[in-house]
Amino acid sequence: MSSPNTGRLGKITASFYNILMINLKKTSCAVAFSLLLGASNFAFAFDFPFLSSSNDDTNAASNTAQETESNNSWTSTAQEIILHALSQTGVKYKYGGISPDAGFDCSGFVRYVFKEAANLTLPHGARAMSQVGQNVTEKELKPGDLVFFNTMKSVYSHVGIYVGNNRFIHSPSAGSSISVADMNDSYWSKRFTGARRVDAKELASTQLVNQLNKPPAK
Repeated sequence: MSSPNTGRLGKITASFYNILMINLKKTSCAVAFSLLLGASNFAFAFDFPFLSSSNDDTNAASNTAQETESNNSWTSTAQEIILHALSQTGVKYKYGGISPDAGFDCSGFVRYVFKEAANLTLPHGARAMSQVGQNVTEKELKPGDLVFFNTMKSVYSHVGIYVGNNRFIHSPSAGSSISVADMNDSYWSKRFTGARRVDAKELASTQLVNQLNKPPAK
């Protein structure tokens, strides 16, 4: 019979192993993605100084200290969002799905990633997500932005997460799985309907207001 301490040590070891495997999977996704985009593009998108050939000092000088701090904060958050999204590659599509075990639909996938990677709770459904944050043009897209498409005769019927270099990751449709797609592909380019950049402060404020306005439970 094992002692209580032995059992506790086993649980700690198992927990550490799970965390290690998740981080290894994210690292593998990062390496694979850098090969997909090319090292320089990946570095530019995520601001990795050891890969980037750009002069960070020049960019920093053009912004105020507050803007720079805010941008750096979101860049770090976007990294986590993209890596977490990529770690779900291959998970099957399921209508109404909200978890890796059951599968995801498009908005369920996006909502799960933002919650797990950035602790941000997005509304349910692509249409509702299209009302969050700030509108951005296709030329202004940055990694972590939400991209929307008309795939079911509705302006905001499909949503994915922009990852850089005109690519986005999404849960496409029944019979498929989470994957990265090219926005320049004719199918997606003619169905693109807009993009939004999530503002964490605005989202938190909206959630607080909604919570305060929520009628008391009977």
